[in-house]
Amino acid sequence: MREIMTNPNSILLEPFGRNTAPAILLAAFKSLEIEDNPHLLILSADHQINNDKKFRDLIEIGISYSEKDKLVTFGVIPKSPEIGYGYIKSEKPFNLQNIEGMNISKFIEKPNLETAKEFIKDKSFTWNSGIFLFKAKTIINEIKHLNPEIYEACRKTFKNSVIDLDFQRLDEKSFEFCPNISIDIAVMEKTNKGIVLPLDAQWSDIGSWKSVWENSRKDINGNVEKGNVYNRNTENCYLHSENKLLVTLGIKDLVIIDTDDATLVANKNQSENIKDVVSELQIRNIKEANSHKKGFRPWGFYISILDDEKWQVKIIHVNPGAKLSLQMHHQRAEHWVVVKGTAEVEIDGKTLILSENESTYIPQGSKHRLSNIGKIPLELIEVQSGSYIGEDDIVRFEDLYGR
Repeated sequence: MREIMTNPNSILLEPFGRNTAPAILLAAFKSLEIEDNPHLLILSADHQINNDKKFRDLIEIGISYSEKDKLVTFGVIPKSPEIGYGYIKSEKPFNLQNIEGMNISKFIEKPNLETAKEFIKDKSFTWNSGIFLFKAKTIINEIKHLNPEIYEACRKTFKNSVIDLDFQRLDEKSFEFCPNISIDIAVMEKTNKGIVLPLDAQWSDIGSWKSVWENSRKDINGNVEKGNVYNRNTENCYLHSENKLLVTLGIKDLVIIDTDDATLVANKNQSENIKDVVSELQIRNIKEANSHKKGFRPWGFYISILDDEKWQVKIIHVNPGAKLSLQMHHQRAEHWVVVKGTAEVEIDGKTLILSENESTYIPQGSKHRLSNIGKIPLELIEVQSGSYIGEDDIVRFEDLYGR
């Protein structure tokens, strides 16, 4: 958001996911702190809409229904018998020359191919885009009426939330009692206020690697390359490497993603099932499913580049003028080597300045702080060693960021 010069009014942070119904309700609560009863446009982050004017025009039509306390959803005019999308059936077929909202007959989960082929012959069927428009008080009252359990849990969650810099952190204990449920199931399938508008604005769901491949520029062999990649005799693949050289030979229709955390190799047509694999990894407590080697902080970020049970090596990146908290670790010592920029280091009340290729040692149990006093980003190599090297072994005494 900073990179595109956008200053958000508010960002709500969930302690864990509870699907779309609670998220939308919490956003509606927040919106009433800002305006009397605003229209809420609910959009997924992984959608692409190429015809901006058509979409904006349709939103204006949707607002006219939202003003009448309708819950508006947008059904995408299907171009093919997709089995990866849910469908919406309206009470009457749509006429794209005279767009009007239709009452919703029913929602259909992802169909098989034969059923999907029948659906697209009927102009009453559209893909469920997951885009919604309604007034804040309308959706709050409807959730309160249809799902009082969600309403009460989210009310307490929002009431007990705390402000943390640019964020509003939702209360974890209250949120645990909130059902994990989508807005479709919680409200749209039960309400008598729902209508659907036909969306024909070059919409695509970039929710799978196959979709990313379909919407990316390809070479003459149908391949998409991102990062450090070399391919030979390779066709119709999506190839992405964040660091190491990725070499392919004699393959087709694959997705290969190599990151600092993990490597994925999948058939392109199976990429929608990745979320199931991630769920299995989480159940098995595989650490790569729950944490990343790159961690963002208010002062910059760190990257874990190598680790073992009792030691770890990180790259620490501190923004100009930023400083870490005054802190102490019970179970580890640290060795810092500056590789770029100028660091001010405080250890047990003593201060020293380190330039490139200079280093210092922080004993276990010492109070210490790192600051970037230069005008360029500070980068250093941190070597941790001790009986425990987890991120939660930290005691903060002072912190610019209120942590």
